[in-house]
Amino acid sequence: MKSTKLMALSATIALALTATSAQAAGDAAKGEKVFKKCMACHTVDEGGKHKIGPNLFGIVDSEAGKKDDYKYSKAMAESGLTWDVATLDEYLVKPRKYLKGTKMSFAGLKKDSDRADVIAYLETLK
Repeated sequence: MKSTKLMALSATIALALTATSAQAAGDAAKGEKVFKKCMACHTVDEGGKHKIGPNLFGIVDSEAGKKDDYKYSKAMAESGLTWDVATLDEYLVKPRKYLKGTKMSFAGLKKDSDRADVIAYLETLK
């Protein structure tokens, strides 16, 4: 009985140590509300226009800085990043700190839950 509890505790600890906020499932409906902070600079409609920032439809799992009809900063265009969940999570904490030279002036989303929710919302845009 003790070994079963110990194994369960060990599994829980291992999972906690390997989990990151990027791996946490977000709520897309909440993310759509949080995304309103982003709408001054970004659109999300399929085929939508760019604003100050690029249209973000289909952004998840795409290469950063590669939309032909948007002028990215040199840093973004040459970053080699792929916008997977983990990269988006890290970037959205504080974009200018994550990628020096980015044009994105947004301060970032400090709450893990806000980032997870926004990423979940962006994942629905395919």
